[in-house]
Amino acid sequence: MKIKKGDTVVVITGKYKGKSGKVSEVLPKLNKIVVDGINISKRHKKPSGNKSPGGVFELTRPIDVSNVGIIHPTNKKRTSRVGYKIDDKGKKHRVYKQVGNKEIK
Repeated sequence: MKIKKGDTVVVITGKYKGKSGKVSEVLPKLNKIVVDGINISKRHKKPSGNKSPGGVFELTRPIDVSNVGIIHPTNKKRTSRVGYKIDDKGKKHRVYKQVGNKEIK
């Protein structure tokens, strides 16, 4: 999975199209990510004795990785194609494909 925790992404399809946010959690086995402020649903919970009160809670649900595009931090362009490049010292860096191979640091 090319998207990591802390990346800024924009939703390119679905109910939240055009909205952007920061990735707070990555679920690689499900091929999904959790983005702050995106895909919020309400959960009704009954009170369970003295331990926890009941009420309506807002939860951020995961969204599929194919529905988002990553935003380059310097020029703010969106892309969904990210690759890897190994430099002379043997370090691996992420590289954007559509923005002229600018490295992400």
